[in-house]
Amino acid sequence: MAATQGREIHLREYPIGVPTPHHFEIVTVPVPDPGPGECLVRNVWMSVDPYMRGRMRAGPNFVPGFDLGKPLEGACIGQVIASNNGPFAVGDYLLAEKGWREYWLTSGDVGTKIDPSLAPVEAYLGPLGMPGMTAYVGLLRIGLIQPGETVYISGAAGAVGSVACQIAKLKGCRVIASAGSDEKVAWLKEEAGVDHAFNYRKVSNLNDELRTSCPQGINVYFDNVGGEQLDAALRNMAMFGRVVACGMISLYNAESPPPGPPSIFRVVTARLRIEGFIVFDHEDMRPAFLADMSKWLRGGQIRSKQTVYDGLENAPKAFLGLFKGENFGKMLVRLAPASA
Repeated sequence: MAATQGREIHLREYPIGVPTPHHFEIVTVPVPDPGPGECLVRNVWMSVDPYMRGRMRAGPNFVPGFDLGKPLEGACIGQVIASNNGPFAVGDYLLAEKGWREYWLTSGDVGTKIDPSLAPVEAYLGPLGMPGMTAYVGLLRIGLIQPGETVYISGAAGAVGSVACQIAKLKGCRVIASAGSDEKVAWLKEEAGVDHAFNYRKVSNLNDELRTSCPQGINVYFDNVGGEQLDAALRNMAMFGRVVACGMISLYNAESPPPGPPSIFRVVTARLRIEGFIVFDHEDMRPAFLADMSKWLRGGQIRSKQTVYDGLENAPKAFLGLFKGENFGKMLVRLAPASA
């Protein structure tokens, strides 16, 4: 083991409103030797995700909050670099929730071995990981999409949205997508193959844009954004439409609860169904998801887009970039090169 010290990122204090670099601190810690039956893992990739903002608060939430003065947590891909009769072999890749640090130990209770032959290992943090499964569950189980339906996806160039667009197309839907830059719109049209995409920052009237692009109404709205986009979608939903409430990133840093969307009464008049979900409640779908997604990736039917920062020290910058729309596809942090 070459390194004797590693780094972790801790939360210094709970942010109010938009987080800043001040809320994070880098801490140097000794790299532990693996005890009997343990493996030492070096992180190669880590993920930053919008849901982590909800864990940066004191009090109850849908997932446990981060503790101050301790390493943050999140999905990561690590590689075993030492084993003391542990459950994994040196060189194995593990998926775990031990991000925001460079090294960690496992006796088998933490970490799941992944197969690097299916796709590049970082794909397990994107289309083969939580974002991909979120899109899969949201469309197939919550949205119940059917061939020929019109599906509108906001935040469509993000980690979840970009996969959702492509799954909806694979299932025979007409897909309308919104994103925050012309570059993202071009990718959605040319690579993801959506039927229509627009830059919401340049649209003078979102309601008119959706009315024009969805003349028969929206059958399924996959909501990653909330706020004005949710309200405009409600105005343009078809009768008996479904709203898949996946995330509402426009509201994550709000200091007080915003008012509900003005068009909420359309839920009644158009007989709409709105359902929120958390992907971790749908583990029974994982085998089907992995089989489908690995097949789609190998066949080039799902294209993956990434934004990559290098070095643990840049993890807070990558995380904060999520709320500025700086990510194109999955936002990742590369911590170390993988060994052969």
